[in-house]
Order: sequence, then C-alpha cells, then structure tokens
Amino acid sequence: MSTLIKSLRRSIALGIPLLGLVACVNLAPDYHQPAAPVAGAWSPAANTSPPPLTANDLDWLTFFTDARLRDVVQLGLRHNRDLRIATINIERARAQYGIASADGLPAIGVDAQASRSRTPASVANSGATTLSSRYSVDLGLTSYEIDFFGKVRNLKAAALQRYLAAQEARRSAQISLVSEIAAAWLQLEATGQQLALARSTLANQRKSHDLIRRSHALGAESGLTLAQSQTTVDAARLKVAEYETQLAQDKNALTLLTGAPVADSLLPPADFALQGRAATRLVMPPAGLPSSVLQQRPDVLAAEHDLIAAHADIGAARAAFFPSISLLGSAGTASSSLSGLFTGGTLAWSVAPSLRLPIFDGGANRANLDLTKAQKDILLATYEKAIQTAFREVADALAVRATIAARLQSQQSLVASTYRSFQLSSALFTRGGGSGFLEVLDAQRAYYAAQQELITLQLLEQLNRLALFKTLGGGWQPIAVTPPTPMAPR
Repeated sequence: MSTLIKSLRRSIALGIPLLGLVACVNLAPDYHQPAAPVAGAWSPAANTSPPPLTANDLDWLTFFTDARLRDVVQLGLRHNRDLRIATINIERARAQYGIASADGLPAIGVDAQASRSRTPASVANSGATTLSSRYSVDLGLTSYEIDFFGKVRNLKAAALQRYLAAQEARRSAQISLVSEIAAAWLQLEATGQQLALARSTLANQRKSHDLIRRSHALGAESGLTLAQSQTTVDAARLKVAEYETQLAQDKNALTLLTGAPVADSLLPPADFALQGRAATRLVMPPAGLPSSVLQQRPDVLAAEHDLIAAHADIGAARAAFFPSISLLGSAGTASSSLSGLFTGGTLAWSVAPSLRLPIFDGGANRANLDLTKAQKDILLATYEKAIQTAFREVADALAVRATIAARLQSQQSLVASTYRSFQLSSALFTRGGGSGFLEVLDAQRAYYAAQQELITLQLLEQLNRLALFKTLGGGWQPIAVTPPTPMAPR
C-alpha cells in the first residue's frame, strides 16, 4: 500500500508542471462595452415633475402606497407561473455552468476488477486444465484535456455569462409582472368606477323617467318626450351590463396574473367615488436622468451578457484549430490472489497521453468559427436594439407625462362645465322655460361622457407612472449579481 501511495505522489509531482501550462493562451477577442446608440439624455422639457425621492430610495415596494395593491403584487410574485419558469431557467443555467466548470478539472476514478477463468487441457500449452484468477485496484485519471488554448476556459466563461443573463431575464420578468399586476389592479379599479358611474346615471335617469311618465299620464308631457326618456334608461341599462361584464373579465385577468385567487379584501372598493382616487400613487423618477441608466435595465444587461458569451464562444471556436492534448493514466495494484493484492511487487501503472491535431475536416472548424462570429454580430445588434427600444419606451412615457397634468386639469374643468350645463337645461325644462327634453338629453350625455373620460385620464396618469417604473428597470440602482458558487451534490 505504501508503494502505491509513493507512486501516486510521483505521478502528481510530474503532472504539476503540465498543469501550470494550462490556459497559457486565450483566443477570445477582447470585449469592450459598445457605445449606446442613443442620445445622452431625453428632452429636458419632458422632465417636469420634481423628484420626491432620490434614486437610491427607489424600489417597487415604495412605488405603491396602497397596502392592498402591494399584497396583490406579492401574491403574484409567489404564484405566477411565468415567473416560476424564469426562476427554473436560472437553475438550468446554473447547472450548465457547473458542467462547464467541471470540464476544466481532471476526472479521477477508482476501478476495481476481479476475474477467474478456466482453460481446458485441450487448448492449454501445458496440456493440463488450468484455473487462473486476477484481482486489481486502479486509481486513474480517466479524462483531462490540457487547456493550452483556452477552449475549456472560454466555454466556462460563456456558460457563466448565460447564467448571469438568465438571472437578468428573471429580474426583467419580475419587473414586468409587477407592472402588469399593478396595471390590472388599476384597470379593475377604473372599471369599478365606470360601473358605479353607470349605475348612478341609471338611477337618476329612472327617477327622471318616472317623473315624465307621471306628467305624460296627466297630459303635461308628450309621447315623444316619454319615448326619449325611455331611450336614456335603456342606454344606461346597457352600459351597466357592459361594465359588469368588463369588471368580471378584469377580475379574471388579475387572477391569471397572480396565479391564485385574489381575496375580495385585496380588491379596490367597487363603490369608490369618482372624484376620490384610491391611494395608489406611484413616485416619479428623478428629473434629468441620463440615458445611461438604461444600461442597468435587466433586458439590456441580459443582452450584454449574451454578447460577452458570444465573445467567449469565438475563443472556443478558434481553439478548435489547434492541437488538443489529453491525459489518461492510472496507478494501482494487481495480483492473482485477493490476499496478495496489496503486498510488495504488485504495483501496476499506465500512462496514455493523446494528441489530436486537426488536418482536414471539410471546413467544419472554419464554418463553426464563422457561425460564432455571425452570432456575435447578431447579439451586438440585439444589444443595441434593446437600448434603442428602451430609450423610445422611456421617451414615450415622458412625452405623456409632459402633458398629462394639463389634460387632467382641462378634463376636470370640462366635467364641471358640462355638469353646470346639465343643471341649467334640466331647470329650464322643469320650469317650462323653453328648453326641450332633447337639450336635456344632450347635456346629460355630454356630462356623462366627460365623467367617463376623466376616469380614463386618471387611469392613464397612473399607468404612465407604471410605464416609467417598468421602462427604467423598476429602479435606478444596479443590482449586484454574485457569480455562482460550486454546486453541492444532491
């Protein structure tokens, strides 16, 4: 046994100089972050809102001031299936990185064998039947490629970058999910307000219709006026039915996004007043942010990690043109008897280095290198397109932000003026002052439409803040990503 240990020590001592030659050359092209193909900043006129918080304070939890909305978002983060798939993709990329990392280390195994054979006298050289036994135990280097040209190292680097890209993809999916859940919740709230408005309008029109019907019975109103009054009631009933359907569909959409039933206590109140928006305000990003913040968006970071991986793939493809050297060897003991397996004189060893030099492969290596270069160019264009798309999304959101306050103010003024017009026309009609019922209907429709548009604009204002939250990456601080640690056996 001591002889075997000494032999293994000698083998390791001889292998250390060879291991020192590993990774002498890296054939991958140097990576430099491409310049962003967009302007340095958005239009200063678009940043009109003063920042209530600094960039360091921004987090999705601080965006929502309504506890119900925060709870619904957290419910979705726990149960949404798309987010679960993105998380599993991280585990898959982590496993692939573990495989690539293992390829850079020697594979050592123990091989124990036992055999017994009988040779009949008719074929034995001695003319007598013989029985033979063989026992062996070997500790061997079963597979190891010396990485002279960085092939294994570049494959490992590419796997690491794809793992980091999967992490960013998961973060991007989470930001999108948070935004979609919040948008669905706000849409449900707006639909509830539209339904409450339609029901209130229906109740008022039914009261007016009852008065006109009684007046018609006394001969004070014409049949035309009665018919016109009935049309307003029927139209209002139709709107109520439409919004009831829409409300049920909005609840179904929210349930699908969260991946689990949403308790009624977490939904916005159905009877919320038109003029009192729920406390779901989102904070605004700091004014004057440079466009470089887009390079911290998860989708942009994921595209950059894929681009870096493509550079490493080129290095691995270039290494295929050069010789590859592999080492195989073993040291152990062999004996014809089990009891003598570890006695003196039973040492057995073998060394089998191999050299593979590509001479002719029909152009496969060249084509593979061209493929990796083309893939790198595609990913470069993808990275630049991701930045351009992000820039346009933020610019669009800021363009809406620049005018939304004025639009809301104008719409609120329109609601007040149409309400005044409706009151005056109703009073003139009631007193018989020359105003016909058709004028009352026109004023009533204008007032109702103005209220509907105000609800829509209030929803748009909230969705615009959500758009800024999403397009700027759900926050403006880069999230530190820790490279994966060696995987523990399961």
